[in-house]
Order: sequence, then structure tokens, then C-alpha cells
Amino acid sequence: MTPSWIDFIAGWELFRDPILCGLVAGAALGMLGVFIVLRRMVFISAALSQAAGLGVALSFFAQIHLGLVGYWVDPRLGALVLTFAAAYLLRLEPRGRLTREGMLGLAYLVGAAGTLMVGTRISQEAHDIQAILFGTGVLVRPSDTTWVLGSAALIFLVVLWWRRGLIFASFDPDGARVRGLPTTLLSLVILGAIALMVSIATRALGALPVFAFSILPAIAAIALAPSPTVALILAACFGALGGVGGYLLAFFGQFPVGASQTLVCAILAGAAWGIRSLLSPRSSRRSVPQA
Repeated sequence: MTPSWIDFIAGWELFRDPILCGLVAGAALGMLGVFIVLRRMVFISAALSQAAGLGVALSFFAQIHLGLVGYWVDPRLGALVLTFAAAYLLRLEPRGRLTREGMLGLAYLVGAAGTLMVGTRISQEAHDIQAILFGTGVLVRPSDTTWVLGSAALIFLVVLWWRRGLIFASFDPDGARVRGLPTTLLSLVILGAIALMVSIATRALGALPVFAFSILPAIAAIALAPSPTVALILAACFGALGGVGGYLLAFFGQFPVGASQTLVCAILAGAAWGIRSLLSPRSSRRSVPQA
């Protein structure tokens, strides 16, 4: 039987946290995605999300097999520690013949393989491992939503406060350095914000939708925005739309939530670049007489 809006409204108490979490995480990661795309760090969010998944899995392993309890084995703390450790390693300049792309691939594969291997030893939390990897719509806890809301609020505040410097350092790092801007500090702020949001959102939503939120809404926004500031706003809106629209698609179409959110974000990106391709010839023809 196909679900209806009546079923959706009747189950709102169950759906409220995952929808709110997807909306806020999509908006925050979409906005950060503009900096990721501009800095050509597309796969860093994928590597960090896998590191966060490994941190969560290791926390469950410590609780079940080592008998550890308390805040120190909280899955969110495990995700934070592993994500920031991976971000620090990826920030280092590779030596010898190792490239940055190679380091990203290594971090991604170690995180993904480690999560799957540890997951075989914690069968009691197998559903959590599946949620980490692919996303879920029914296991978002109120505490996860609170962490996502708090992290997103902090990131929005920092980006709005340092918006001009962050944009300048992302668009033209050499020019920003010449003008005396602290480019190293700004890079650390961006990387720290990405690591924070990715780690918290991965614990709540899963690695697949987190990667999609951090890339696809920014691609759509950059295709349509006339300025970097507008791109940040559009990316946040597209990310929020992907989070909510993907959940609705999953509910009514009975699809996996993480895959549905990824698909909606991909449709938005494809539509944005389709609109851009339609408008570009007109813009170029209009500009010829002026030239």
C-alpha cells in the first residue's frame, strides 16, 4: 500500500527529527560545499565522512567488547576525533611521490574498509553501521538532532562573520596572501568547520547523504549564482531542499532515505547546469553587440 499524506501527518512525531536533521545538515553542508568546490577539495568530504563512520564503529566496539562506558566512548566523540585526525593528516603536504589525491583515496578506503570490518564484530549494532554507511530515516535520535542544530548554528555564525575573508581566500588565495589576510588561519577555519559538520551529520544521517550534501548543492548554486555570497545562500537552500525533498521521496516512494536525498541533490545540480547551458548562449549573443 502506497503511503499517503494522512500517514505522513499521523507519523509526524517519528519523522520530525530526521526531517529537521536533514534540512539543517543539508543547509550547513551545502553552504560549506561552496568552499569545498572552489578549493577543489571535492573528495575530502567523502574521506572525512568515512573516517567519521569508522570513529562511530570503534566507539560501539569499545562499548560492547571492552566494556567501556561513559562519555569517552560516545559515538559522536569517536566521529569527531577520527574526523579531525583525518582532516589534520589530509592538510599536510604529501612528500615524495605521494599526491594529495592519493592521500584522499587512502583515507577514504581505510575509513570505509575499517567501518565494514569493525561492523562484523558488533552485530548488536549492525543497524547503526548500515545507517552510518547509507543513511536512515528512522534512527535519528533527538540528541543527534540537537548536535546537528548546534553545530550548524556555530558554522552559520562563523561563515557570516568571516564571509568576505573566507570567500576571498577561497577564490584567490595568492591575492588574499598579498593583501595580508591570514590565509592559513582561514584555511584551518574552513577545514575545521567541514570536519565538525561532516562528523556530526555522518553519525545522524550516514556517509552517503553527507557527501551528497557537501558537493551537489554547491555545484547547483555555482551554476546559477552571480556572486559568491549568492552562491552560499543558494547552496544552503538547495541543501535544505535536498534533505527534506529526499526524505519525502523516500517516504512516498518507499526508497532508502540516504539514496533518495542524494538523488534529489543530483537532480537539482543537473537542472541548474541545464538552466545555465540554456541561458549561456543568450548571454553570449547579447554581449557581442556591446563588445
